[in-house]
Amino acid sequence: MDIFWSLALYGLPLVTILGFYLWRQRRAYARHRRVHEESIAAGMTEPASLHPLIDASKCLGCGACVKACPEQPHHEVLGLINGKAVLVGPTDCIGHGACKVVCPFDAITLVFGTERRGLDIPVLKPNFESTVPGVYIAGELGGMGLIKNALMQGQQALEAIAKAGVKRPGALDVLIVGAGPAGLAASLTAKKMGLSYQTVEQDALGGAVFQYPRGKLVMTAPVELPLVGKVQFRNTSKEELLKFWTQACTGNGLKIRYQERVESVENKDGTFHVRTTTQQYVTAAVLLAIGRRGTPRKLGVPGEELPKVVYRLIDPEQYRGQQVIVVGGGDSALEAAASIAELGDTSVMLSYRGEAFQRAKQRNRQRVEEASAKGQLNVLLNSQIREIRSDEVLLKQSGRELKTPNDAVIVSAGGILPNDFLRAIGIQVETKFGTA
Repeated sequence: MDIFWSLALYGLPLVTILGFYLWRQRRAYARHRRVHEESIAAGMTEPASLHPLIDASKCLGCGACVKACPEQPHHEVLGLINGKAVLVGPTDCIGHGACKVVCPFDAITLVFGTERRGLDIPVLKPNFESTVPGVYIAGELGGMGLIKNALMQGQQALEAIAKAGVKRPGALDVLIVGAGPAGLAASLTAKKMGLSYQTVEQDALGGAVFQYPRGKLVMTAPVELPLVGKVQFRNTSKEELLKFWTQACTGNGLKIRYQERVESVENKDGTFHVRTTTQQYVTAAVLLAIGRRGTPRKLGVPGEELPKVVYRLIDPEQYRGQQVIVVGGGDSALEAAASIAELGDTSVMLSYRGEAFQRAKQRNRQRVEEASAKGQLNVLLNSQIREIRSDEVLLKQSGRELKTPNDAVIVSAGGILPNDFLRAIGIQVETKFGTA
């Protein structure tokens, strides 16, 4: 009898706890499967950039990668299906890489591109050096668009340059090209390590971040920066982040020249002669942190040269009361279209050549859906602009010709890798189709 009561006293709670755990697990598995099926049905199967490739033969379904994903619980990126980890929400993956770090079975490889969609990436060594000795690449140009990753890469690349220890009489130790996240971190590192350096930026501090629309929410994560220390930003606005970076630059006396674009990089006997729009630099090493957005992808249609055509949205208010067309299917395009549509007294059309917004985050897709449901936004999938005129635009959608009145066109079709620039330097570029 004593044994019976002992089992009842201790066994029943254990069974209850186990039952509750299994119930929660079944609910989670069902949710992961549903998210995966919805992604496939909606055509949301192509990750934007760096993402995990999971080896099912090594995965034992521990779920560590699912818990480690920083996008949880806002987005279901990774899930467990049939006891294996699966990328259930590919378009919400933004390349944190935390899943690979925590996997105890080495079942995850971080890769660029997919079998269907290739991604051009400069060929780099583990220390970020390109195929041209002395020229290094960090940040978005190398495939790392996430702010935290770009900051870390900028610092690591500069440390690699310092470790190489190449010195040239009368030359800078390093010329840093770009003042976005990677360039900023590299500049701070160069200053901390006592290197002779100069940073040049063709636009303004922040690079691609500077080009974000006003008030845009910036997703970042805590990171340690040289001379600055621990940065605790998680979700902040573009303006707040740029204000912080400006204080970091002025407070540490960083040497950054703005509105200065690099035109050529020439290697003369191991020393680089870099010509910009204003002057020439002589340097022992070059760090390219220029990103991809500096060269916007154009439509190549008649009328694209008209002044009403722009390639980024700065302030939605400037389009109040106008008839606007936004072109593109990524986050920038959806954010621009939704921001203008939400003004309430504009006519906004979003044109995208694809069948679904595969590259956009869920929150941006939801904004577009809500604006469309309210009649604020006209979404045209499977459409392409054929010609831009002073007061109208000609489009083609699923074989039919359309004509719509128009005051402004915003092309948010992403940026293209500056292949000609890289090729002129001698840097090799390869197209990744789901490989590391």
